[in-house]
Amino acid sequence: MPIPQQILDQVNRLAASGRPASHAALGVAQMDAALGGGLKLGALHEVYAATAGDEAAATGYALCLAARAAAGRPIVWVRQDMTDAETGRVHAPGLADIGIAPDSIVLVRGRDAHEVLKAGEDAARCAGLGAVLIAPWSNPRQLDLTASRRLTLAAAESGVTAMMLRLAATPAPSTAETRWRVASASSRLLDANAPGFPVFDVTLLRRRGGAAGQTWLVEWTRDRLVSLADGIWRTAPLSRPVAALSAGRTAYEAIRRTG
Repeated sequence: MPIPQQILDQVNRLAASGRPASHAALGVAQMDAALGGGLKLGALHEVYAATAGDEAAATGYALCLAARAAAGRPIVWVRQDMTDAETGRVHAPGLADIGIAPDSIVLVRGRDAHEVLKAGEDAARCAGLGAVLIAPWSNPRQLDLTASRRLTLAAAESGVTAMMLRLAATPAPSTAETRWRVASASSRLLDANAPGFPVFDVTLLRRRGGAAGQTWLVEWTRDRLVSLADGIWRTAPLSRPVAALSAGRTAYEAIRRTG
């Protein structure tokens, strides 16, 4: 006697729900299509600041991608001590402002790039995590193809998505699945001229096995990205000059004020 089709359909749905997702949708159809269904999970991704003044925006965008990949699970953020001096300290209310629960972040500090990369690789091997954000400063010699390959293998084995945040750095060969360049963009004001959500001008510089070079203007609305009509805000002046952050300011103050 053949098994009824409705039973087969139910079994297929249950089987599918038990399989881990391979991609995390970002929320923008064009971006998800360009990425083959969204951000690939269990892989290494890179986010570069377009200029020195875009370090806060790059940090915000990397956090947004990590949050989408983590899907509510903990995120380990490994920062080099130099980063605090150059861009400001991590500010918990700022994380909350962009929809990331501060208690979901495990902050790890490293004195130099060697410590940051070692801690990042160890974290990427912890299957219970949602994502790991690794932030060495500039272009350290330790971050070579071998180090990149080790991170890629660790992410693939554990299923943990690794985000490499590159500040004061120039793109270099790596085994990353995607490479992004992020610049600041003007936010849209909310009611009563309240500060708007962060807006990022992002370019997909590289995607393994796929096309790259596309640019999008996107807004992060606490849990997803929203595409903005091309050109409407791209040429608008920023509400204030964007410059390197002092030690007394936080990256998230800049994200809130400039998008």
